[in-house]
Amino acid sequence: MSHVLALSGGVGGAKLAAGLAAVLAPEDLTIVVNTGDDFEHLGLTVCPDIDSVTYALAGLNDTERGWGVKDETWQAMAMLRDLGAPDWFNLGDRDLGMHLARSARLRAGESLSEATEALTRSLGIAPRVVPMSDAPVRTQIETEAGWLEFQHYFVREQCRPVARAIRFAGGGLAEPSPAFAETLARPDLGAVIVCPSNPFLSVDPILALAGVGEALQARDVPVVAVSPIVGGTAIKGPLAKLMGELGQPVSNAAIAAHYGALIDHLVIDSSDRAEAEGLRAAGLSVTITHTVMCDAEDRERLARVALSAARTETG
Repeated sequence: MSHVLALSGGVGGAKLAAGLAAVLAPEDLTIVVNTGDDFEHLGLTVCPDIDSVTYALAGLNDTERGWGVKDETWQAMAMLRDLGAPDWFNLGDRDLGMHLARSARLRAGESLSEATEALTRSLGIAPRVVPMSDAPVRTQIETEAGWLEFQHYFVREQCRPVARAIRFAGGGLAEPSPAFAETLARPDLGAVIVCPSNPFLSVDPILALAGVGEALQARDVPVVAVSPIVGGTAIKGPLAKLMGELGQPVSNAAIAAHYGALIDHLVIDSSDRAEAEGLRAAGLSVTITHTVMCDAEDRERLARVALSAARTETG
């Protein structure tokens, strides 16, 4: 089909992004990745979602642990602990190489887009993997202890504090990265696929960028979202806990309501088929399929399902 724009967060989004990369020609796919999770740690710029997508597309991701690089070692982390350095954010030795390479490029004056392109090309990744913005946007969670930076909430505090609100510092002013803006304006843009990432923490930062929501709604192309809800809960991460704390039912209906008019089609898991009738009654197209991705075959099959849903909307 025509050019496909995928919006992705970390682990779950990275799986579908890898599936799309496997079934589409490289020139037909642009993967825009959330950078609201990025932070500076031990003098390095860490971009967890970009790295999850990069490792998945390069076949380097640790599928057993669910994050990071396979065949990882931890000697640098052990030394950091011995030296009394902060050790709440685990950095494997191979993963550390990525952060060192990226940080060196940024210090040399490259933009995050330029650094990401160089690093992904070095790993043999053909489709474009681009940060949502070259400007810093930082996801922050309001808790009873005040506002926490995302990685402090997610990793250091293990999502234990009750969330009261979410904000994206810098989001309203930051512009989409050049490749993101270029893709939004492409005359051959045929579909937007919202990967099954956390809508509140991984997709909303992308939509919070200046002009992005308006640009997506202005384009007459189908927007297909793959729901991160399976069997009435979230497979991984804080989504279910977060939705409950923000007063949202943990359901596909809540995901659809959150995205609102942005999406035309929602792909839901077979275990949630009872929700389909209500979603369709609300005016949303729905595809029911198996959305859990355990291996490459699952990823590619779900990618084809999402693309097929987009084709039905162009009809």
